[in-house]
Amino acid sequence: SVTHELKSPIASMKLYLQTLTRRQVPREQESDFYQYMLEDVERLDQLINHMLEVGRVERGTAQREIREVDLGELLTHCAETVCLRYRVPIDTIDLQLSPCLINGSKVDLEMVFRNLMDNAVKYGGQDPKVTVKMEMLPGDRVAVMVSDNGPGIPKAMRRKIFGRFVRLGMELEREKLGTG
Repeated sequence: SVTHELKSPIASMKLYLQTLTRRQVPREQESDFYQYMLEDVERLDQLINHMLEVGRVERGTAQREIREVDLGELLTHCAETVCLRYRVPIDTIDLQLSPCLINGSKVDLEMVFRNLMDNAVKYGGQDPKVTVKMEMLPGDRVAVMVSDNGPGIPKAMRRKIFGRFVRLGMELEREKLGTG
């Protein structure tokens, strides 16, 4: 799965570059090719950063800067990033937030919530609908719920998804990109 995710954007960029060097393409198509290649580079960058962070966490060498984080701002940023990635309207993710400052690792929180929203949009079908609801709880606690209109995860598989790079289903039959 991870190898495929690394090789796919490289193969895509190679194809675009070969086309640009071997053929004369209209200016508009050339511009599109450059945009697609930038997206592929971004995908590779995110994947490599994710793999490096997983390695640091597993080795216990991850540097966690614990500081005050505006959770509403962080969730808004994650939603905007995901909507931009999938080219869906920003209102695809309905944010129901309250002002909330928490102490935590901004990098870790962003990785978790962006992954949840990413999966919600990715597996939400043709018209994904995602709700991110923040609820203040007693004892200075907060809960964040992410819900969507996707198919869900079978109950028997729910524990398994927390393993490193775990994806459900058969690798060669996948329609969606990702590393688990």
